[in-house]
Amino acid sequence: MNAKEKHSVGIKSEAKRLGFLSCGISKAGFLEEEAPRLENWLNNNMNGQMSYMENHFDKRLNPTLLVDGAKSVISLLLNYYPSEFQNEESYKISKYAYGQDYHFVIKEKLKELLHFIQTEIGEVSGRAFVDSAPVLDKAWAAKSGLGWMGKNTNLITQKVGSFYFIAELIVDLELEYDAPTTDHCGSCTACIDACPTEAIVAPYVVDGSKCISYFTIELKENIPAEMKGKLDDWVFGCDVCQDVCPWNRFSKPHSEPLFQANPELLSFTKKDWEEITEDVFKKVFKNSAVKRTKLEGVKRNAEFLK
Repeated sequence: MNAKEKHSVGIKSEAKRLGFLSCGISKAGFLEEEAPRLENWLNNNMNGQMSYMENHFDKRLNPTLLVDGAKSVISLLLNYYPSEFQNEESYKISKYAYGQDYHFVIKEKLKELLHFIQTEIGEVSGRAFVDSAPVLDKAWAAKSGLGWMGKNTNLITQKVGSFYFIAELIVDLELEYDAPTTDHCGSCTACIDACPTEAIVAPYVVDGSKCISYFTIELKENIPAEMKGKLDDWVFGCDVCQDVCPWNRFSKPHSEPLFQANPELLSFTKKDWEEITEDVFKKVFKNSAVKRTKLEGVKRNAEFLK
């Protein structure tokens, strides 16, 4: 086994020890196939008011512009599929927001992994990314064989479906690179047919400005009146296109204590959402990703769903 293979095996083994579902590695460079797709998507205003998507176009497509001397992108998946679910009489939030904010949970694990690399291998510099910088994480995960990009544009794997977070370490170290996997969506259109707002405008193309997650999280002004009755009781995010995906039959509950749902959240009713106070919001969503939409956002969404 040469040094590159040995380092790669060591990194993957440590990633597993840290609780990651899987780890794949690809060569850092320009994402040629993604460039025209991203350009078309932006030109068609499918980012809605998410203007940050227009920034750093070149960096999004080329990690060597983000990390000096970048040679490898280490992609990691972390399962968040819950073992317990919300009360059926409640407005719904995306499963990824049940527990503590994933940014902090994953960042800590990535720091540990980078520390391991630097301790075991030597002088390696790199940066950790969790959905917080211009990195096309799904494209990198697919490139390194962790899954394929489904028709709902989520990364899907045959073994565990798609309920997981994606994160990266971009390092200036040459490693052994993985090959992409094949697409297993076949002729299935379950996600396209089920989307309440018809946001999946074509296979593998999601109009972000029509997505329920966009309306309930990203949109800062009032939700358009024509969406009345179409938000399917989602008060934060949306999981419809994942819930109907046949590959998610294979989802297994996570084993990360910090992702355990707050029992109060699980027992919430629609009335609780509609009458939520600052105190309750702070208590139930203290370290949650739901804080992103703030109390006003949650109240606006609950009012719209009434």
